[in-house]
Amino acid sequence: MDAAPTAWTILDTAHTALRDTVSAVRTDQWDGPTPCTEWTVAQVLQHAAGDQQAYAAVLGEGDFPAYDPFSPTGALEADAPDLLDPPLAAARLAFSRVDAADPAVPVPLPQGRLAAPVAVGASALDAAVHAWDIAVGTGQPSPVDAVLAEQLHAVALEIVEPLRGFAYAAALPGDDGDAVDRLLRYLGRDPRWSPTR
Repeated sequence: MDAAPTAWTILDTAHTALRDTVSAVRTDQWDGPTPCTEWTVAQVLQHAAGDQQAYAAVLGEGDFPAYDPFSPTGALEADAPDLLDPPLAAARLAFSRVDAADPAVPVPLPQGRLAAPVAVGASALDAAVHAWDIAVGTGQPSPVDAVLAEQLHAVALEIVEPLRGFAYAAALPGDDGDAVDRLLRYLGRDPRWSPTR
């Protein structure tokens, strides 16, 4: 499903990355491993969809997810687009109403409220990094390019530290590689992860 662009390019790009990646997953790959070591590909999808729904809900667009995004079952009761597209649409609609100058936008994070560009970026970061998780878990190329990675890294520096331990792991050492590698290591992900390693 194509979505109308918002004023937030970072969010549009991240949502497209997630949607396109999910659309390319084969039916026999949903139970496969991901860099989120406790979760399968299907569980990462459920988590990512639930997170976007939570971002929308806290801004008054629709309800919170009926399940805990941090305890996804992995049992897909609908086609992947049917699970993912409504939360993405709701998040885009919710953020399209956010003024870029708003200094205190509600988010479903412990921080509570963030400046508008950081709040939007937090939602984009969540979508993009889980797009990467699903992509590498299913043998797809990275859906995150250097430009998006640089933008997301700036957001990550603003929000990630209080989220270590439940949303993000400890940062991995090393400062070599490209912008995507640096972002992934900062988020506690091994840029060279593969299902066979």
